[in-house]
Amino acid sequence: MLTVADIMTSNVVSIKGTTTVREMAGIFGSKSFGTLPIVDDAGNLTGIVTASDLVEQDRPLHMPTVISLFDWVIPIEGESALQRELKKITAQTASELASTDVVTVTPSDSVSSVAEIMSNKKLHAIPVVDGKKLVGMVSRIDIIRSMNR
Repeated sequence: MLTVADIMTSNVVSIKGTTTVREMAGIFGSKSFGTLPIVDDAGNLTGIVTASDLVEQDRPLHMPTVISLFDWVIPIEGESALQRELKKITAQTASELASTDVVTVTPSDSVSSVAEIMSNKKLHAIPVVDGKKLVGMVSRIDIIRSMNR
């Protein structure tokens, strides 16, 4: 049985939370991947930024549908959804743009379990961690290449 350790990329390009949007755009533009893990000084995974996160920064702000009740204006989608959207659009650094609720796997997980996670959650790449320390990345193409083994 193949494990994540057998197929993952160990030489991972990662960024710090202070990396700017412009620097991330440069990395995405020069590399052939669309996911950047964010690590702290100890190498622990703290978040993840995707190329889609950067693309979403360029879209116009969606004004929420509201209900007017007496003198109140109540957003249907909730105020927190608007706040999240504003935060993403105005982000200047990786930590401001990042998703911090990151799906991860371990080196000992089976390739089939990672394939299931990717399929169910519609993910293209998943960080591989040992405890909290980032040790690799596994992507859909890694799984496809493993089919020839």
